[in-house]
Amino acid sequence: SMSLSFSILTQLSFITDVLFPYIYTASTGINSFPDFVAVGLVDGTEVMYYDSDIRKAIPKQDWMRKVTEDDPQYWDFQSQGLYETQMSFINSIEVAKKRLNQSRGVHIFQNMYGCEIDDEYERVEGWESFGYDGEDFIAFDLKTERWSAPVHQAFITKNKWDYDKMKVAETKNYITQTCPAWLKKYLKYGKNSLVRTDHPSVYFLQKSSSSQVSCHATGFYPSRAEMFWRKDGEEIHEDVNKGEILPNNDGTFQMRVDLDLSSISSDDWMRYECVFQLSGLKEDLVTKLEKEKIRTNKMNGNVLLLILTVLRKEKCQFVCSKTNTDIELKQYSDLGEIFFRFPLKCIYCFIVLIFLHNNPSKKGIL
Repeated sequence: SMSLSFSILTQLSFITDVLFPYIYTASTGINSFPDFVAVGLVDGTEVMYYDSDIRKAIPKQDWMRKVTEDDPQYWDFQSQGLYETQMSFINSIEVAKKRLNQSRGVHIFQNMYGCEIDDEYERVEGWESFGYDGEDFIAFDLKTERWSAPVHQAFITKNKWDYDKMKVAETKNYITQTCPAWLKKYLKYGKNSLVRTDHPSVYFLQKSSSSQVSCHATGFYPSRAEMFWRKDGEEIHEDVNKGEILPNNDGTFQMRVDLDLSSISSDDWMRYECVFQLSGLKEDLVTKLEKEKIRTNKMNGNVLLLILTVLRKEKCQFVCSKTNTDIELKQYSDLGEIFFRFPLKCIYCFIVLIFLHNNPSKKGIL
């Protein structure tokens, strides 16, 4: 599924790797949302934004303006290239609809490509993958230098692209040469903001006395983090549900890991602890599970809103599955952060978050 290809956003090699993806999303049938959105990220931080309404690539970090020192035409070139990609992607949706015998309705065509390097710049990995309506469509295999197509509707494209040796060479060159070179430049430009460590706030949250307990960490940076439960000093997996790393509106991140306590005696709670690990921190942040530390819905309004948002079921299922085409994007909190309770692997929801961040006047429309 698309979740496998696109979950690379959060499945970083812990501690060492820096990720640099571009994400393109074309859509049809969604009112008040651009037909095409492009986002560039460096280590989870939005650095570039473009959509079909503004038709202009814009820097999202002050330090990204330094790129014109090396290339004065950089932003004009990006804008022109993304406009051409926009037209191509909108056409690709129509092609996919014909192959799948589809007509009206919401349809999403996505592309994610990029690279990751380790802190020493010694190892480079990269990828390019395409998805349609929540499913993998076609992806580039760097090892074999061929395209893989998990659905038969993509076989025509696979055969065409495999035969196009120039396209294969260009894709490989971008992944292994161009992308890492630009990533190193971006890391140099933004070293004061990218090369930093923000400590999280860690809370225990519980919707009701019979609900699972969530260990919730928020406000951390970078996104290269790990969190798990331990019992008597040993990591446990039974009765544990781990969430994805999600973006906050201020450039930091949040994540949670849930523990089902229904079969655990309250006398044994002290045997459990939540462990948070973050790139840049030498020591783990360990929080003992104590009943008095758990925030429940008896707390004040802000905390209650946070709890309800954290525990809300995923609503962006029209991309992540084919069972629900409803769009519900009304998760805003008085804490000043947008809490989308979807995994980043549900890329469309992530793009919506980026769009709303760049277009705050649209919050009441979607």
